[in-house]
Amino acid sequence: MNTSPSAAGAGRTDGSSVRIGALVPLTRPGWVEAGQHLLAGLELAVREVNDAGGIGGRPLELAVRDTAADPEKAAAAVDELAHLGVAALAGEYHSVVARAVAARADALGLPFLCSSAVLDALTDQPTDWVARLAPAQSHGWRTYADFLLGAGHSRIAVAAQPSVYWASGTRILRDHLAPRGGTVVELDMGTLAPAAVCDELVEHGATALLLLAGHPEPAVSIVKSVRRDRRLAEIVIGAPAGQPEFAEWVALLGDDGSAIPFLRYLPERLSPLGARVETALRERLGEAPSFVAFEGYDTVAVLADLLRSHGADRARIAESWPCVAVEGTRGRIRFSRTPGIGVWQWAWPSVQVVDRDPADAGRFRILHAG
Repeated sequence: MNTSPSAAGAGRTDGSSVRIGALVPLTRPGWVEAGQHLLAGLELAVREVNDAGGIGGRPLELAVRDTAADPEKAAAAVDELAHLGVAALAGEYHSVVARAVAARADALGLPFLCSSAVLDALTDQPTDWVARLAPAQSHGWRTYADFLLGAGHSRIAVAAQPSVYWASGTRILRDHLAPRGGTVVELDMGTLAPAAVCDELVEHGATALLLLAGHPEPAVSIVKSVRRDRRLAEIVIGAPAGQPEFAEWVALLGDDGSAIPFLRYLPERLSPLGARVETALRERLGEAPSFVAFEGYDTVAVLADLLRSHGADRARIAESWPCVAVEGTRGRIRFSRTPGIGVWQWAWPSVQVVDRDPADAGRFRILHAG
């Protein structure tokens, strides 16, 4: 486990630090690249807070814990961070892990601002201890379903692994597409080999295949199998969960990784703040920042605003979610109660369906905006 001070610029502060617990996947089987981008955004924002004088003259500090996509490991980290006296928790990318974090934070009375996880049911019951920046899965995936219908796809196959997250996504797609004449055929990747997916697609006459499966495997192998099957030359491969967002996707698939539409949570044009942060993140990461890096930055921006306004008392922070009005990298952030969602929710950050341009894999094309 690692404790990262992340207190650059602390020379302009004095006194003991104000700690935020940061939960990110930094080792396998977690999605490491997503975790690195999330952490880069968190750390950049902490540095800027401290350069501006910290929290009432006290440096802001991140206590970083690697969740490795393991709910039990993450829950244990919450207990440890609570004992260390952190004022709040931030981060997490994987929905199933974030759900475990939210449950433990709620039980302990520890504020948790979830950066990136989208599962609607982040908690079993409504709670004031948890808020979320990322849009709920139902909102983003309905936008994706509308994109599919608009592009002429009504017979959809999903290559799905067993998981609460993938099952939720399949249900959202089916419920949204069925009243509009669409059908969803589920291909169980718990029993099918990637090569066998091709025969199933031909048999069912699907015109689009969605990858509801882990990265890099089996998602990469499925793409390679489908791309090499001449019977499926016209089929569209999609990835609503965003696997093609990161550079590793292109490194593993090359040209085969292009023209695969996915969801990302960015506006068409960044604000001046967003543009400045994009430049700083690019320098920190050595590559173009993903939307996940912006989510990390915005998470600290919100928590720093609450800490300045309401202090480091956990109960006061949790009571103050509805008071938030922070200019983030992707728009003004406010939290509200949203029907069917038990946490305080930013409704909504911008949602786009994009793909990588076949002519230039480093360029994204916006195909649809919700």
